[in-house]
Amino acid sequence: MTKRMFLIGHPVGHSVSPAFQQAALDHLSIDARYEAIDVPESSLPAAVDSLRSPDVLGANVTVPHKEAVIPLLDEVVDDARLIGAVNTIQNRNGTLVGHNTDARGFLRSLHEEAQFDPKGKQALVLGAGGSAKAVTVALAGEGVERIVVANRTQERARSLTESVRSLGVRADAIPLCEESIRPHASNCLLIVNCTSIGMTGGPAAGESPIGAAVIPPNALVCDLVYNPRMTPLLLEAEQAGARILGGLPMLVYQGAAALEIWTGETAPVRVMFAAAEGALSARQQPGL
Repeated sequence: MTKRMFLIGHPVGHSVSPAFQQAALDHLSIDARYEAIDVPESSLPAAVDSLRSPDVLGANVTVPHKEAVIPLLDEVVDDARLIGAVNTIQNRNGTLVGHNTDARGFLRSLHEEAQFDPKGKQALVLGAGGSAKAVTVALAGEGVERIVVANRTQERARSLTESVRSLGVRADAIPLCEESIRPHASNCLLIVNCTSIGMTGGPAAGESPIGAAVIPPNALVCDLVYNPRMTPLLLEAEQAGARILGGLPMLVYQGAAALEIWTGETAPVRVMFAAAEGALSARQQPGL
């Protein structure tokens, strides 16, 4: 029986996850298909329930459903419960178990791609959604000194900083605007964009959440947006003289961790990177 795995979110047309997950499955000679399905909020309960089918191994979950899926699941593992968001669902004989591989993927990208150790450093996190929760929990676990959360909705930012403080890390919530960010950014050696600002096809495509004027030249700027490869924020960071890290490594590393949960096999990370980069390059060709 051919197994199935899915990416559920809204929208999902921009994602390269199907390309690199299918490449990995084919490389491992696993008889399975990975497919992206666009699931609006009203259809989420039915979509999640369909994952109980015997031929389904599980699903990845992307925006805006990472938090909304939690009450629809039977179990949520400790790391996902701590983060408060699920990005991977595993079907265990009809029992749906929620995991979060974003934190692992983010840290692996920091360590392996940027050779960056967050211990003892201050970080600025842009956004307060599911990805921001994973990033802040990951940074707290690495011994970061302080996290500043900048978000347009202050209630969400304050809620996230309260969670960070419960992990023993100093945290402050501020509005997502340069005037508020400027006095904090100069002390931050890590800036992470966890919003969709700048994403191809998104409502703020072509925009950057902050400009070069507030980016310290000694910082590492990480954008979780991976399409385009050089986002407006990364271009601003380069102009400021800062180091940059795009979102593709985190995407692949979190996907690799999810694949291992579903299949029990060691993910062929290099194969996944090649497929992801190929799919992204093809989409950025004129006329595509």
